[in-house]
Amino acid sequence: MTIAAGAKLGRYEIRSKIGAGGMGEVYLALDARLDRKVALKILPAELASNQDRMRRFTQEAKAAAALNHPNIAHIYEIGEHDGVNFIAMEFIDGHTLRELIHGKQTGLPKLLRYLQHVAEGLAKAHAAGIVHRDLKPDNIMVTREGHAKILDFGLAKLIEPQALPGRSGTSDSEVATAIIRQHSTPGAVLGTVGYMSPEQAQGLTTEIDQRSDIFSFGCLLYEAATGQRAFESESAIDTLHKIVHAPAPQVKDVNSSAPADLTRVVRRCLAKDPDERYQSIREAAIELRELRREVEGAQGLETTVPPGPFGSTAGSGTSSAATTSDAPLSTAPASSAEYFVASIKRHKLAAIIILAALLLSGVALAAYLQARNTEVAIDSIAVLPFANQNHDPETEYLSDGLTESIINSLSQLSNLRVIPSTSVTRYKAKEIEPLTAGKDLGVRAILTGRILQRGDNLTVSAALIDVRDNKQLWGEQYNRKVSDALAVQQEISREISERLRTKLSGEEQKQLKKRDTSNPEAYQFYLRGRYYWNKRTVENLRKAMEQFQQAADKDPNYALAYVGLADCYSLLEEYAGSPASETYPKAKAFAQRALQLDDS
Repeated sequence: MTIAAGAKLGRYEIRSKIGAGGMGEVYLALDARLDRKVALKILPAELASNQDRMRRFTQEAKAAAALNHPNIAHIYEIGEHDGVNFIAMEFIDGHTLRELIHGKQTGLPKLLRYLQHVAEGLAKAHAAGIVHRDLKPDNIMVTREGHAKILDFGLAKLIEPQALPGRSGTSDSEVATAIIRQHSTPGAVLGTVGYMSPEQAQGLTTEIDQRSDIFSFGCLLYEAATGQRAFESESAIDTLHKIVHAPAPQVKDVNSSAPADLTRVVRRCLAKDPDERYQSIREAAIELRELRREVEGAQGLETTVPPGPFGSTAGSGTSSAATTSDAPLSTAPASSAEYFVASIKRHKLAAIIILAALLLSGVALAAYLQARNTEVAIDSIAVLPFANQNHDPETEYLSDGLTESIINSLSQLSNLRVIPSTSVTRYKAKEIEPLTAGKDLGVRAILTGRILQRGDNLTVSAALIDVRDNKQLWGEQYNRKVSDALAVQQEISREISERLRTKLSGEEQKQLKKRDTSNPEAYQFYLRGRYYWNKRTVENLRKAMEQFQQAADKDPNYALAYVGLADCYSLLEEYAGSPASETYPKAKAFAQRALQLDDS
């Protein structure tokens, strides 16, 4: 059934058809209530009419909709209008993994990057007890900014066969026929058969768990590395037979330039016995990260930053459209307090939570770019205010703190001119192209970024842009829990330092590894204090002093907490009319205490 443009399904107005497959047609639509683009997947009537399957699918889709992960396309609604059953999903502007492998002929380093995104999304789903069951290149969308998202969680429940009675005596041919008959569209299953796990191919639905997805993930890895399917034949039955009984050709035999470790990782993912595969997708993800580092180091390739995943939207098959909105940041000019703490300001935040981990990445990458044998070295940079995608003043201290931290940390690198925060605040309420900002500020590179905090989860994305040719030089996204920040900081710092230690001086390496505090709560209090301090009002200065004092109470050896107190007292005369004879000695005392703790 084809739906004409302009037709309405409930609050959704059809704009155009963007894809079709065995699971139904997909349309670009406008959600009139929320004024956003969505992808509407129309379920075939013969599938939707099976109440038992619809019940299982709805239950699974509801669980998937609650995942809320940047590498999983979000399900907004499962609805019905005038007898038409549909799923309203995130709409993504980009290409399927299949198009990137076979049509665009994307290089292996980028494909590994996208598949690492997939592994991260799967890890989130598996932790919630959700198995995809139908991983394939067509169910992976990659946005134009290079961010992969998994589509169609839960849809496999519509076509998954029930466990076959008397399974032990059933032939492969009979099982294959049984599976194919579950789908009403002739031949539609052929697009998925090559990615089934052996337990799926044999109809052992009660034995399917997360390790089935790991097998399918291995099929994706194999295809990315070789450009061929791991299991392929002229007929579905023959393909299923190969999946169950025949080993896939070795990656190295098909692509001699592929890393040896990739052959090993793929082989383990594709083990016939689930007990011999990786038992967790996180294990595979760790090895994949090492592989990416290896490949990128050999080819000198910079990675691609994922976009802010929080307003983007998802389509299917062909290109679609994503939108994100960035909230302006609140920063303010520097004060006279800097006179007391100039030497400490050069030190600033080297890291505690994930924000500092990102900071380290920016520092190391900037140093790397300086040392590269390019025609013109990158010797200057501006850090534009990071966007707070929560649009919540209560979390704005994170984006403000991150921006300030990166600016001060980058300033530690020799031969790198860093534009001060006072010169970039004019961009906080503007949507401006990095190229334009870079030329206005007279720098070679621009660093942009965004953050999102949801409960204990924190997502930070950043991108480094070369102003000369508007080329993205580096990008990364971090999805972590705030409570894991110290371990994350060490992990990312080690990863970046291993790549760049030959490019950094001994002192710069020391600064990268240095901690200002080992107490995450103290760091949070410090960031909040700096946020209030930047507002420059009497009330906010009092709040800032409270936050800085709590940071010092949590960690009495935290030099930056005393820097903050010195900053506050240095402003009280100007903003609160307090006598300088009272505020000056206190500001000086706190600054001296900071220097006693850390004179760098």
